[in-house]
Amino acid sequence: MGDTHLCPKFEKAFELLGKKWIGLIINGLLNGPRRFSDIRSLIPELSDRVLTARFKELEAEGIIERKVYPETPVRIEYNLTEKGLALQKAMSEIQKWADIWIK
Repeated sequence: MGDTHLCPKFEKAFELLGKKWIGLIINGLLNGPRRFSDIRSLIPELSDRVLTARFKELEAEGIIERKVYPETPVRIEYNLTEKGLALQKAMSEIQKWADIWIK
């Protein structure tokens, strides 16, 4: 195990994906667009303030997009971008690992 230096891209990916709630939010969006309240229902321990912050981070990274429908009342949905959908295989592998190793 000679090289102990982490790849900067790998490190940045884990810095983002390792933040509390990020993985669960992404997982919640894998089956299609959801509204703010849908994600809150999926993750009841997550506060509105933190969910708003995480959505902004994920949007800034190009992992999700926010779509506003000009209806009354206004409807806002969040969905994964191509970049976000590319995480599907990794999320599936994490689920397989968890099924085996997490008690």
